[in-house]
Amino acid sequence: MIDPRRLRVLRAVADHRTVTAAAAALYLTPSAVSQQLAALEQETGHALLDRTGRGVRLTAAGSILLGHAHEVLAQLERAEAELAAYAGGASGEVTVAAFATGIAEVLAPVYARLAAGRPGIRLRVRDAEGDESLPLVLDGRADLALAVEYRGAPEEGDVRLSRFPLYAEPFDAVLPAAHPLAERPDITLQGLADDDWISPYPGNPCHDVTLLACELAGFKPQLTHQSDDFRAVVALAGAGAGVALVPRSALRGIELKDLVVRPVQGPAPTRRVFAAVRRGGETHPLIRPVLTALRETADALGD
Repeated sequence: MIDPRRLRVLRAVADHRTVTAAAAALYLTPSAVSQQLAALEQETGHALLDRTGRGVRLTAAGSILLGHAHEVLAQLERAEAELAAYAGGASGEVTVAAFATGIAEVLAPVYARLAAGRPGIRLRVRDAEGDESLPLVLDGRADLALAVEYRGAPEEGDVRLSRFPLYAEPFDAVLPAAHPLAERPDITLQGLADDDWISPYPGNPCHDVTLLACELAGFKPQLTHQSDDFRAVVALAGAGAGVALVPRSALRGIELKDLVVRPVQGPAPTRRVFAAVRRGGETHPLIRPVLTALRETADALGD
């Protein structure tokens, strides 16, 4: 009989590619993870991992078992949801991992809405960049993610997750007020090819948006300054340090001093925001109202 707890360990190792990283994600010691994997291999009668230096990779048998693990773990999520519904589980805590502007624009209003209408549901918010929230959900350290599309993200059809589109928002060009193009009503990115650029760090999805938009415009930007805080990005642009692409919602509430904000000509660089839970968890009586409130609040942004 295969212990489903060990299937979680197998999936964590497959996701993180090292025993040490998987152990950190699961709040276990590396030796405990190794013991769980050894027991799983004994239960199945197959070698599941190949050790390659410091990393590991799944054997063919390991890949087969991982596919079943996704289905088993999703079914366990559904079982927990149904049992919670049967027990009238309308009271408890939901941990949500979200990026900063998503918290400000969507999650904070949802928090207030649930506090007023569903006081039994308590949200616990974790600030996590767009590329950090999905691993937190997959590792069981968060129940729900407010995330953005990014290079290397789990694909839309990933069997581990259920995804719910929320909204899309354009990036605007932010320029010093003294910039030669500042008087124009909109900006072509080609016109900024020779400028210094201010960008989030690699790994931040907005960094990927900047690089891709400039690549499509035919140039590689000179990334002179880097910060994940858009207030810092805007302040540097206002000081004349360079130009930047900033998501429109991130500009709300920031003092736009000594700079101009202009839309980008043609198809604007865009970030797509979605909610995600572990597959099967979307029907949980605590998570379902949060998803509904997120979607309704996001719809109101477009209004």
